[in-house]
Amino acid sequence: MDKKTKIYLGLFVLLILSMLYVESVKDKPVNWFPTYTAKHKLPYGTFVLKEQLPSLFSNSEITSITEPPYLFLKQKEESNKTYVFINNQISFGDAEIAELMKFVESGNDVFISSHSINIDTLNIETALLDTDNFEQKSIFKFKNKVFKNKEYTFDRFFSNTVFDEFDAENTTVLGITAFLDKNDNRTDQGINFIKFKHGDGNFYLHTFPEVFTNYNILKGNNHQHAANVLSYLDTEKDILWDAYYKTGKSKITSPLHYLLSSKQLKWAYYMALIGVLFFIVFNGKRTQRIIPIITPLKNQTLAFTRTISNMYFEKSEHKNIAEHKINYLLEFIRTKLHIPTTQIDDTFYNYVAQRSGYDYDKVVQLFKFCDEIHMRNQISENDLVKLNRMIENFKNTIQYGK
Repeated sequence: MDKKTKIYLGLFVLLILSMLYVESVKDKPVNWFPTYTAKHKLPYGTFVLKEQLPSLFSNSEITSITEPPYLFLKQKEESNKTYVFINNQISFGDAEIAELMKFVESGNDVFISSHSINIDTLNIETALLDTDNFEQKSIFKFKNKVFKNKEYTFDRFFSNTVFDEFDAENTTVLGITAFLDKNDNRTDQGINFIKFKHGDGNFYLHTFPEVFTNYNILKGNNHQHAANVLSYLDTEKDILWDAYYKTGKSKITSPLHYLLSSKQLKWAYYMALIGVLFFIVFNGKRTQRIIPIITPLKNQTLAFTRTISNMYFEKSEHKNIAEHKINYLLEFIRTKLHIPTTQIDDTFYNYVAQRSGYDYDKVVQLFKFCDEIHMRNQISENDLVKLNRMIENFKNTIQYGK
């Protein structure tokens, strides 16, 4: 290595070390990602709200629900409860909306705070409240005379959503949002908080979830706004806190994410990458030699499949083939219908019949026959054909409908 190369190498190393030092001493940027997760202390997490719920609802039991509302409400009958949903975007399926309506109709309440609340069954739709003046600020105000002259603002950018359509006969307007110009005159206004009566219960629908974030609650007196919104809920009802419909993850699931979340581990990871780079630069020169011609391997997948199938057929391994088909059926139900298969019972039959649209009695007949095959030591070719026909009928029903 000549002198000139050594100088360039030294400058390169010095540059890398300088970059590492600058990155290590500079302030960590604020993460404004809207997680709405109770475990997160980020600006747009809901850690503070979750910690304060016991004081706001001192007579209520607070339970975190980590599974979809459809499964939770299907498992047992709930009474005297308020189901709370807070997230940037919430998209319920038709089956979940039906279960929530039954839940409210029986005397429970549902509180939803999200920018997108479009429930066709209730004839409720939202729209964006636009303004042409970027200097305008948004305010939030309640209709209740108790909160007269109390207006709240939010200094971060957000989607100001309002209710564009709803059933006026069964709906009570609780809050509004508006834009103010530089002279504090209202230019655009819309409804952002309503109460919808359904059966013996109520839907409380709110389109400004940022009010419940850590940043907003700890900013000035905006915590009063969050408390005032929740004051409309019945304090005698237990709280079901939704922990399933959240934009952010409640726990780290990626090893790389775990490494990069720690400052020390992150720079150890970067140094390892730089070390590998140096190794490649200085020791990666391949010794020149004649490269032999290697004929690529032929694709023997089809031949292998035929060989295995012939082996099973010739040895009459009907029982083994049937077991494989049953395992593939259970995997199909887990991935396509999203139903756990750890326990095959009446609840499982109901879920499969409801999700697939397949006749309940035929579902029971299919899995009873699978159990019968499990119990046998050997099965005939006719039994294998019968099992295959029943499984294919079940799958075709899901793909093409009844």
